[in-house]
Amino acid sequence: MRQQMVIVGAGPRGTGILERLAANAPELYAGPGLDIHLVDPHPPGGGRIWRQAQSPLLWMNSQAEDVTMFTDDTVTMAGPVREGPTLHEWARLDGRTFPDRQLQGRYLRWVYERAVADLPPNVTVHHHPHRALRVGGPREGRQQVWLEGRPRPLLADLVILAVGHLDSELDAEQAELAAYAREHGLVHLPPDFTADSDLSALAPGAPVLVRGFGLAFVDLMVLLTEGRGGRYETGGPDGEVYVPSGREPVLYVGSRRGVPYHSKIGYDWTGDRPPLPRFLGPAEVDALLARPGGFDFRRDVWPLVEKELGFAHYHRLFTAHPGRTAMAWADFEEKYTAAGDPAETRALVAAAVPDPADRLDLAALDHPLDGVRYASHEDFQEGLRGYVEADLRRRHDPSFSPDLSVFLALLSVYGQLVRLGDIGPWWHGFFSYLASGPPGPRLRQMLALSRAGLLRFVGAGMAVTAADGVFRATSPTVPGFSVEARALVEARLPAPTVGRARDSLLRELHADGAAETPDGLLRVDPGDGRILDRTGRPHPRRFALGPYTDTRTPGAFTRPRTGGPAFRQNDATARAALAFLSGSLAKELAR
Repeated sequence: MRQQMVIVGAGPRGTGILERLAANAPELYAGPGLDIHLVDPHPPGGGRIWRQAQSPLLWMNSQAEDVTMFTDDTVTMAGPVREGPTLHEWARLDGRTFPDRQLQGRYLRWVYERAVADLPPNVTVHHHPHRALRVGGPREGRQQVWLEGRPRPLLADLVILAVGHLDSELDAEQAELAAYAREHGLVHLPPDFTADSDLSALAPGAPVLVRGFGLAFVDLMVLLTEGRGGRYETGGPDGEVYVPSGREPVLYVGSRRGVPYHSKIGYDWTGDRPPLPRFLGPAEVDALLARPGGFDFRRDVWPLVEKELGFAHYHRLFTAHPGRTAMAWADFEEKYTAAGDPAETRALVAAAVPDPADRLDLAALDHPLDGVRYASHEDFQEGLRGYVEADLRRRHDPSFSPDLSVFLALLSVYGQLVRLGDIGPWWHGFFSYLASGPPGPRLRQMLALSRAGLLRFVGAGMAVTAADGVFRATSPTVPGFSVEARALVEARLPAPTVGRARDSLLRELHADGAAETPDGLLRVDPGDGRILDRTGRPHPRRFALGPYTDTRTPGAFTRPRTGGPAFRQNDATARAALAFLSGSLAKELAR
């Protein structure tokens, strides 16, 4: 009898699991046959987020040489390494290019087809273009996966959830704003994947409040400018010039920080990499997990993160730019390692690094507008344009290569923190702000739109109220300033929480006893991804990986030779799934 596996989600995470199943099956699966059912309404490979049917104006925020779906010898895993081409090698384009998402979708489709072709002859893949509604079945028996539009469920010996980003029900604040918009004929666009948002209600020339200054905002900006017929020309006195079509709204954007994410770094690494991990590695994570009373992120984890990022920064500064230091690296490293508190570390850095611009100040990076006040809205426009211009200069100047070293340390830290489970949303936002910002050309486009008057900066701590039949935005960055609009866009992805997932699949799992963290993430075994119940017991036949779990990673694909935490998870889950199927088959044959 052929065994049955269901993978819900056929995007890059589901594709990565399939690749690992193909890599590990020769060693671990010797059954008579296995049917793998991929459930996703979108085409396999790209899934929803990376589907090819989206605007060619939307780019990746990674260079083509920094995108791979294949393992290498830096990935700590039990399964075999199966190397493959990066995106730029596969597409034969300049590795420094920021490709559009359609191209990434084609790459992911090719990876999917290669994974299917690499499966043993006794394993067959079936794609079901439907939404999965719920999973049922006893712990010790076959599972049922109910699909939209199908009267009978798929029967599965084992289920892996890899559904990626999901829509959410509105939280209390969003629900109140949406109700106000309906009552007063306003436009309110809640958090969403921007490519799926209906932007037609945002009228040309009208002010639009936008809350969120990350990658979702960049997509919104593109679709409402170039997507409406505008274009950029070179040769202006300040760089690029935006030529409007006349169909653009005027975007008033703010956020908690009030500034866009930092630009992607625009130069290559040279020389030796910092020896990471140094202060936050497997031993430190083991010690945190072994604490009888648990751990607190800010008290127990963040000091290790700060120490690790600082080590990477100063290792690069002292080894690549020694003329800007006042101490030998060996002496600095010894004292830095021994420093027992932040004050001692700051004193050491002040003595060893004369120029404050060469020192790493994570608090200042995270809150660049804290305490900053502008006398007028126009003054702030000029001030923030200067901030963005300075960021672009620094992120494209190799004399500031410690920034790239910190980026590498952020990747290392993330790979370690995955093991700690749900550490709260702050870290993920901080990581994205520093390490996952837009390409430099997008920030230059922001500057052009600002000079054209189509993009207006509101400030940090942006507050939105609904009164007098309009939405109103204010910020302490510009005291006394406010702007009114009849449209509000929340430029961010929905929160990946189990309780508010609009998709019934996770809500039904929760109702069936699956555990969630205080922040609403699905609890899974950090070793192999099995879903945990409220007593901490892993389900033998249900696995989950992705952004809605407490072992979420920076993404389903990664830069080559950076350890790939998602790849490590995919391998562990694939091996556990194959071992379970082989074991259950052996039990059946022994009866």
